[in-house]
Amino acid sequence: MAGFFVLASADTVFVRTTREYAMSHDPALEAHEHAEHAGHAAHEHDPFISRVSITVAVLAVLAATAGSLETVEGGRAITESSAAVLAQDRATDAWNEYQADSLKRHLFEIAGEEGHDHAADIKQQRAQQDKARTEAEAGEKERDRALAESAGHEERHHWLTGAATLVEIGIALSTVAIITRRRTFWFAALGLGLAGVVLFALAYLL
Repeated sequence: MAGFFVLASADTVFVRTTREYAMSHDPALEAHEHAEHAGHAAHEHDPFISRVSITVAVLAVLAATAGSLETVEGGRAITESSAAVLAQDRATDAWNEYQADSLKRHLFEIAGEEGHDHAADIKQQRAQQDKARTEAEAGEKERDRALAESAGHEERHHWLTGAATLVEIGIALSTVAIITRRRTFWFAALGLGLAGVVLFALAYLL
């Protein structure tokens, strides 16, 4: 049986199935809808309803902002993770080339000990080894940088997910406050909104 999600103003209750709500989960669209519903509620000319309606509008903007940044940070985490994989592949190829050049140089050194002149070949293999090692170390450095960046974006993504969740719950409680006209739900919504702002700030301060 499908669940339901309720959006309400003082005179109107909007009911959606959870499936419909999930399909329309767009932060900007939801912010517009919440602000619109808050506007309807404000027409009641009740000071309490007006304050709660303003709360809904503010929380809707915060939820939209956190949701959008959450998506951006998640995308950047994936991009940097992919860059780390490519950098590791380049480093692996370079180290393989380094090992191959090392083997060739060793064979030339053995031939040189037997009286053959391979000094130029040995010098060339050493130069190629140095180049391969430089490329490998650069690839590993790029890999480490990309992994660190990916981890940072992923951590911010988690903080923003928590912030958006708390703010959205605050919006739901504000809706309940409008329906029931009970300040307890409004105060709870304000508390959750403040907690969401704290998590939002921590996402970029830590």
